[in-house]
Amino acid sequence: MNYSTSSTSNFESPITPEELNHILTAISNGRYSWACVLILRSMGYNPLHYIPQRTYSRIAKENNPVVTTAISTPQEALETINSHS
Repeated sequence: MNYSTSSTSNFESPITPEELNHILTAISNGRYSWACVLILRSMGYNPLHYIPQRTYSRIAKENNPVVTTAISTPQEALETINSHS
C-alpha cells in the first residue's frame, strides 16, 4: 500500500515537544489508554467523542487527579457548590 504525503514546506506538527514527551512517557509506563487520550487532546479532538464518558473519567482520574470530568449536569454542579459551602 502506498501513501502519499503532502510536500508543504510550512507544515508544523500540532503536537508540541512537551506534549510528545508526556505521550512517550505514558507509553513507556504502559499507560496506553492515557497515551490515546493525550494524543486526541493534543491533536485538538475531544476524547469524549471517541471514548465512553465513564471510561474517560476513570482514565483521567487514574492518571491526572487534577482533571475533573468534562461533562456534568447543572444539578451536579449545583450540588458540588452547595456541598463545599
